[in-house]
Amino acid sequence: MGLFEDVLKPNQNLIKNEAALEKDYIPKELPYRQNEQHYLADCIKPLFQKRSGRNLFIHGGPGIGKTTACQFILRELEEETDDIAAIYVNCWKHNTTYKVLLEICNILGYKFTQNKKTFDLYDIISRILNKKAAAFIFDEIDQVEDQDFLYYVLEDIHNKTIFMIGNRRSFLVDMEDRLKSRMIPEVFEFRAYKLNEVLGIIKLRKDYAFHSNTWEQDAFDMIAQKTYEIKDIRSGLFLMKEAAREAEKKIKNKITKEHVQEAINKLENFTIKNTEELKADSKIIFEIVKKNSGKKIGDLFKIYQKEGGNASYKTFQRKISELEDGKFIKTKKQTGAGGNTTIVEKKITDF
Repeated sequence: MGLFEDVLKPNQNLIKNEAALEKDYIPKELPYRQNEQHYLADCIKPLFQKRSGRNLFIHGGPGIGKTTACQFILRELEEETDDIAAIYVNCWKHNTTYKVLLEICNILGYKFTQNKKTFDLYDIISRILNKKAAAFIFDEIDQVEDQDFLYYVLEDIHNKTIFMIGNRRSFLVDMEDRLKSRMIPEVFEFRAYKLNEVLGIIKLRKDYAFHSNTWEQDAFDMIAQKTYEIKDIRSGLFLMKEAAREAEKKIKNKITKEHVQEAINKLENFTIKNTEELKADSKIIFEIVKKNSGKKIGDLFKIYQKEGGNASYKTFQRKISELEDGKFIKTKKQTGAGGNTTIVEKKITDF
């Protein structure tokens, strides 16, 4: 038998639109976030009258729709008018002022950035945007290495709204005073989804992604329950995709609980981002956790220092939290004779 003789024919594939299972897919509908969408839109509406809108810091747990809701709003904005530039920057990928400005130039269609200095890019962007208005979304804002680009936007762009998205409200505590006093951002929290909402969202993605009658109901319920426990829609999308791959690998035309369990077993290897995207210090800390899973955070910090790490304990704690948000590791609180402590583990998920 040839190695590829048992490959499914195109009309036998369970998945009809794999893009609908990607974390950055923006669906046609965004259920259970209507109130949030209306609030975000209200913050932008003054731009239509050539006035600056309201600035927001949007926070909440990972995987609960913050980014998707904001991108949904930008898509609606682009369909409504050409007089307001819709600018979305992921600050994990573009984490310095220069990189942020290069990305904004790219969004605006300005390609002649080679050998341009930071102030040259400032001038180019302001000349383009001050002919209209601009709605900025800076996602994963807590990953930036400097905040100069925010100061520039506040000072030199006339009519604008700025949304900053982060997982923790503590970003505002560390924000430079010169920025806070100029921006005066409102704080807006995205609540976690309820079980019935998780079920509705996962079902909608299922309908987008799969052919009809490919899921056994108890298998789909298993996906929904696990997604709710993890409290991260992206994990649910990963589980659906992997369960389908298991079924296709076995030449099955139905996805069963057994296929879902196989997918759940792979959750240990699921991360929101590739490890290659981690910054150097975060990679070092991640490797330390993998080799010393189950130790107290204070003990891990001592190992980190012995291996040449020079970040403060507070910074080390923040990086541990960021690794947990990215699904690279998990933590749990433990109470003992010496008080409360945090145990840090390599991520292993059981059903």
